[in-house]
Amino acid sequence: MLAQRLSSPFFFRNLPALLMMTIVLPLLAGCGYNTIPTAEESAKAAWSQVLNQYQRRADLIPNLVETVKGYAAHEKDTLDAVVEARAKATQVTVTPETLSDPEAVKRFQDSQAGLTSALSRLLAVVENYPDLKANQNFLALQAQLEGTENRIAVARRDYIEAVREYNLTLRTFPSVIWATLWFRGNQPFANFTIEEDKMQTPKVDFGTNTTQGG
Repeated sequence: MLAQRLSSPFFFRNLPALLMMTIVLPLLAGCGYNTIPTAEESAKAAWSQVLNQYQRRADLIPNLVETVKGYAAHEKDTLDAVVEARAKATQVTVTPETLSDPEAVKRFQDSQAGLTSALSRLLAVVENYPDLKANQNFLALQAQLEGTENRIAVARRDYIEAVREYNLTLRTFPSVIWATLWFRGNQPFANFTIEEDKMQTPKVDFGTNTTQGG
């Protein structure tokens, strides 16, 4: 069977192409042909982690609001602001496939920043309610929120670095050659544009009661 295939007209007609592939493919791999798609997938994976951590935060908020409401029901405006900010944040989504749209990423940033601000105001209000600060359910939520905010910060930094590396592959030698010849449709990904000091997580500090949740 193999001998028949090797002696067929089809094999001889395509022999130059086959020989070229055996030569070119190793060269492409050796010269970094895979650099762009590898960096692209890394950036997309990093963005997925950002989304996961922000979703984790959003999932904690309803229980947090209900717990605070049990002790500070008259703080209605602050509680409503958190609920509204959460609704807006969860409505704005950016898939890995649309990361090249700076406006979409900016809308996502702004919505999450709005939620961060609302949470900060709520946590400041909590300081006025010692009984709430000592509530075990609240302490558990506090610990989860603090951990989630830390994970958000890490995921965000990882995404920033992954995008930096991916965008560099599109404009630096030798990967820029592959971008020009083979990956013309690849566009730079948008990154976080807010200043570092405005990317700080909400301060979660409930004084001496914090240690009770550890």
